[in-house]
Amino acid sequence: MYRQIIRPLLFLMNPEAAHHFTFSLIKWSFKIPGVKAIFKAICGNVSKPVEVMGLHFPNPVGLAAGFDKDAVLFEELGAFGFGFIEVGTLTPKAQDGNPKPRMFRLPADKGLINRMGFNNQGVDAAALRLQKRTSNLIIGGNIGKNKVTANEDANSDYRYCFEALFPVVDYFVVNVSSPNTPGLRALQDKEPLTKLLTEVMALNMSKSTPKPVLLKIAPDLTDEQIEEIVEIVKAVKLSGVIATNTTISRQGLKTVATITSEQGGLSGKPVTDRSTAVIKKLRTLAGPEMVIIGVGGIFNAQDAKEKLAAGANLLQVYTGFIYEGPFIVKNIVRNL
Repeated sequence: MYRQIIRPLLFLMNPEAAHHFTFSLIKWSFKIPGVKAIFKAICGNVSKPVEVMGLHFPNPVGLAAGFDKDAVLFEELGAFGFGFIEVGTLTPKAQDGNPKPRMFRLPADKGLINRMGFNNQGVDAAALRLQKRTSNLIIGGNIGKNKVTANEDANSDYRYCFEALFPVVDYFVVNVSSPNTPGLRALQDKEPLTKLLTEVMALNMSKSTPKPVLLKIAPDLTDEQIEEIVEIVKAVKLSGVIATNTTISRQGLKTVATITSEQGGLSGKPVTDRSTAVIKKLRTLAGPEMVIIGVGGIFNAQDAKEKLAAGANLLQVYTGFIYEGPFIVKNIVRNL
C-alpha cells in the first residue's frame, strides 16, 4: 500500500514539504487513542536483541540522524520498530540552514540529494524535549557546529552540544562529515580531528558515567584517510565509527543531469557499495573491538546482511525508510 499509493502521492509534493506534512500527520494521528498501539502491533512487533557499547538494543536497525533533527517525533517513530533513533545534527544555536530548495529526489536511482545545512532549532530546545521522553527507546545525539563558527572555534560548539545533551541521550555522534556546511569536512584531517575528539573525550571521561562516543565519517575518504581515522579513534578511545554519511560523488546515476548537478550530499542506493566498502576497510584495520554502525543504501534484508557481513555491529536507515515505508524495519529484522 505504501509503495503503490502513499509514496506516489507524497512524491507529488516538494521533498521537504512532504517531510513536514508526514511529521504533522504522524504527530496528529498518534494523539488519537489506540493509534500508537496499532502501529506498534503491525510495524514494531520485531525483536532481535543485541548488546553493543554496553547498551541493550531491541534490534540492530536504527533511524539515522537527519530525519528527526529536532527530537520532535522520536516517541512516535519508535512505534515503527526502530531499535534506536539518532536525533540531530544539533548545533549550539538555532539556524535556518541553506536556502530552499535544498532536497531533491532521484527515483530512478532510489536516492536523495540534500544540502540542508544543519537546519535545527538549537540543541537546548531538543534537550528540553528529550527530558520529557517516557519510553526506554535508545536515543543517540548527533552534534555539529554552527555555520557561522570558524573551524578554529568549532571545538567549543561540540563541547556545548555534548554538555547540553549528556543527561538525555544514550550515546553521541561527532559529525564532521556533512558536505553541506562550508569547511566542515576539513575537520576530518588528522590534526584538527585528533584535537576535537580528544577534547570531547576528556569532557566525557570527566563524567561519573561516561557515554559511548562515535565519529561519523564520509564515504569519500581515501584509504589513507580511513587508516588515519582508525588510528585516531583508537588513540582517543572512541567507541567507534558510523560509516557513512552522504557522498559528493555522482558516478553512475540514471537521473537527469538537471537534478544530479544539484549541490549536496547524495544518499540511498547510489552510496550502498561505497559505504559497504568503507565498513569492510574499517573492520579490517580496526579488528573486532571497534564498533561500526553501517548506514548507506539499506533498503531490505539483503542490503542489511551485506553491511553486517562487512563488519557492521548495528545498522541505520534514512533514504530507505522514505522509499520503502513504515514496514522497512520489520521486513529487515524478520529476514536477518
